[in-house]
Amino acid sequence: MTAPKLPETPAVLVVRRALREWVLAHGGQGPVVVALSGGADSLALVAAAVVETGPVTAVVVDHRLQDGSAEVARRAADQALALGCAQARIVAVEVGRAGGMEAAARSARYAALESVRDGRPVLLGHTLDDQAETVLLGLARGSGGRSIQGMASWIEPWGRPLLGVRRAQTEQVCADLGIEAWRDPHNDDPAYTRVRVRNEVLPLLKDVLGGGVAQALARTADQLRADGAVLDDLARELLNAARMPAGRRRAVLGETRPPTAEGSSSARPAGGADNTDRSALAIEILTTAPAALRRRAVRAWLTEQGVSGLMNTHLQAIDELVGNWRGQGGVAIGGGSRAHRLVVVREHGTLTVRAQPRFDAT
Repeated sequence: MTAPKLPETPAVLVVRRALREWVLAHGGQGPVVVALSGGADSLALVAAAVVETGPVTAVVVDHRLQDGSAEVARRAADQALALGCAQARIVAVEVGRAGGMEAAARSARYAALESVRDGRPVLLGHTLDDQAETVLLGLARGSGGRSIQGMASWIEPWGRPLLGVRRAQTEQVCADLGIEAWRDPHNDDPAYTRVRVRNEVLPLLKDVLGGGVAQALARTADQLRADGAVLDDLARELLNAARMPAGRRRAVLGETRPPTAEGSSSARPAGGADNTDRSALAIEILTTAPAALRRRAVRAWLTEQGVSGLMNTHLQAIDELVGNWRGQGGVAIGGGSRAHRLVVVREHGTLTVRAQPRFDAT
């Protein structure tokens, strides 16, 4: 289908320019998937993507959480085709309960998009206003600089070309195109913290601090993300220097089985859990780096091993094993199985991860 000519209004030009710059920064034109809810942000994204990228497939995820959701999805798909999309697909999903409805719906949505993207990047309609809300929510969690870096414009396969565009501009694009956007009732429900941040906190900050609050929060996220990328590179260098594969560690120690605690003999891991292939980090190398860099390296190391749900309290306690060793026990972390938990322990001058039966003390 031939894409309709877009009017050259200020709002349309802003959104098109954002798409064009994103495309140029990430490899040039090619086929893309656009996640479409039927709201103003994603409709404006579809309209610009049809003109500025290669063939566009709009994917509407029907979460089936509200009456009439199927009709909303059909209408959004029809609008996508009218805007010139090569294809519009509707994917119905089952939303679980893990982490609450909002988190479960997000997980189901991303899984659905991943299942149909067929190697193509997926463009998401998050705006500067969404970025500002994300930064404030991260600040409230108090989890350090990483939590207030906001959303990146590209983490494969997810692209966010509109992070410099205001929500009012996407709404104006729809008005300029004569498109009626769907308004999700959940976006006005104060039961959701993000909605209260959007409708109460940000307007109050604007009133007290003056205009430009959302832009300032978004700039802060950009700056922290750039700083974080440099620190992550340094942490990777430290991690590679400190890394001690299990085979090498046992060879250095002259062991045939892995040890179980700092300075202990090579007893078999309790419960029959296989710890023999886990890598370790050399304490001697880790102590040469500042604590902040050590924690980043440890986070990356644990993430490689499938550890999830790491919090600052975990990283602080693990760093105590490195920089303030007093003979304390290990630090229990997320992951493992129903029978075993994962524990970071210090042993023979290394940090390593052990699987312990869940009834054992740390």
